[in-house]
Amino acid sequence: MDALDKVTRINMLIDVYAPLLTDKQRAVLLYYYQDNYSLGEISDLVKTSRQAVFEHIKRAEQSLEDVEDKLGLLRKDESRRDTLQAMEHLLQDKHPETMALLAPYFRKLEQS
Repeated sequence: MDALDKVTRINMLIDVYAPLLTDKQRAVLLYYYQDNYSLGEISDLVKTSRQAVFEHIKRAEQSLEDVEDKLGLLRKDESRRDTLQAMEHLLQDKHPETMALLAPYFRKLEQS
């Protein structure tokens, strides 16, 4: 997994599981991944060392991955989206008139 894929995955995990993190883990991850702060900037904000910030980030990332391994909400969502996309393509290819009628419902499902 390259760096961009990792950032994308962590941000998706944060979106799903952030409430399960401690306040400090959540804050540090949001500063790092969503606000793009450096370890030094975060350490100034939370009044701790850069090494402690680094360790908080690593532990929080591992916590997110552990919860995803157990609950699989992100994996299930990705599977649902893939299935919806396959259904859309099939309908568009075989029954474009029906797809035109169902398109608004597919958009709603994609947004939920």
